[in-house]
Amino acid sequence: MRDAWRYLVNAIDEPITLSFICMLNAFVTRNETLEWGLLETGRVGISGRDDVPPLPVQSEIEQELSNLLVADMTTTERAITVFLWVARRQMFWDGNKRTSLLLANKLLVENGHGMLTITERNMERFNELLSAYYSTNDMNDIKVFLYDRAISGIEFKETKKSGPYRGL
Repeated sequence: MRDAWRYLVNAIDEPITLSFICMLNAFVTRNETLEWGLLETGRVGISGRDDVPPLPVQSEIEQELSNLLVADMTTTERAITVFLWVARRQMFWDGNKRTSLLLANKLLVENGHGMLTITERNMERFNELLSAYYSTNDMNDIKVFLYDRAISGIEFKETKKSGPYRGL
């Protein structure tokens, strides 16, 4: 995760593409699976889901991503939506939630909207809502939960020396 965050921070101004997402996944899952940073090519069951997600098709993923990135929504809603989409879409053999969390945080950080973090005290409810979302594809409840419980802003104190937002 350290290297994934390092890559994300260094590429904060890069556009979000499928290649970018694959690179995040490569850092997240390096040495954990047989293939990392590549779209899944086999069917696997997902914990908390009765169905098996469809195999990812590059052109479909790219179109879905493009639609999400231009949809009429706030940056925070877009970040949460992208997080949930990647997590449910299961494009990779492993690390889908970790990859999607990094991607959401790229959107938030590059636009100065804080960070998305699921704390331990919110994990049980998050997992319940995520499982419901996986089953129904209805993200309304989990989006509200994440907005209310998992978005943390960054507060800066103004000092006479630094002025507002100096050193960002």
